[in-house]
Amino acid sequence: MSATTIPSGTKWWNGGRSPFNISYGKVMMWYFLMSDAFTFGAFLISYGTIRFSVNHWADPNQVFNAFPFAGHANLPLAFVSLMTFILIASSVTMVLAVHEGHKMNRKGVEKYMILTIIGGLAFLGCQAWEWTHMITGEHKVLVNRAIETWGTTVTHNPWGLAVSHETLSKLGLAANEHVTTPGPIAFGGYFFGITGFHGFHVFSGVIINLVMYIKTKLGHFDQRGHYEMIEKAGLYWHFVDLVWVFVFLCFYLV
Repeated sequence: MSATTIPSGTKWWNGGRSPFNISYGKVMMWYFLMSDAFTFGAFLISYGTIRFSVNHWADPNQVFNAFPFAGHANLPLAFVSLMTFILIASSVTMVLAVHEGHKMNRKGVEKYMILTIIGGLAFLGCQAWEWTHMITGEHKVLVNRAIETWGTTVTHNPWGLAVSHETLSKLGLAANEHVTTPGPIAFGGYFFGITGFHGFHVFSGVIINLVMYIKTKLGHFDQRGHYEMIEKAGLYWHFVDLVWVFVFLCFYLV
């Protein structure tokens, strides 16, 4: 039996139309976003497992009821709703930037990229305020029959069960004081861990968008003849917005 000689330079695959009908860069961006989705999914599944394995968890109507410059007004979920609106609005401006890129309108891309960057920075500012408010907050907690003042951290969770009036009376406290027992420590770790991980993605997206804005300003995409990089940045930004929907659901609504 004779061996078959294969001519040198033979192409095993001559190519043709891409099976995905999109560029290599977009395919790789989708692969990256898919792997990132698995990471967020693992975090949220882990959170849900712990959340529903205990009898009591922090009530979002009590934890997230503050609003900047509103004093002690009880406004459940108002601030996080503002954060969500800002992020969704920035997603809309990102869509408009991509649309202007399709029309090769550099000025339009610049305008909407700036608005998207401002939206991302506004969201990060809101998250910084929320974290500061929770960490520096003062909540009376009953620990070993003594009253301590706690903020919400990865090691301290003041959002436990309310102490009864009878117990307050025995401790010499007014019956109308709001005192709780310590809540599950996991709450702070998961909240700061997952929202911080998402915030890091928002920060990364702002940096990416800033780089895209500078490249647009310098006319790099006009020289290439297309604005595909704006589309790739847009995919990442929309992913960040989508993940926030699940974070919002798990921490602020359930």
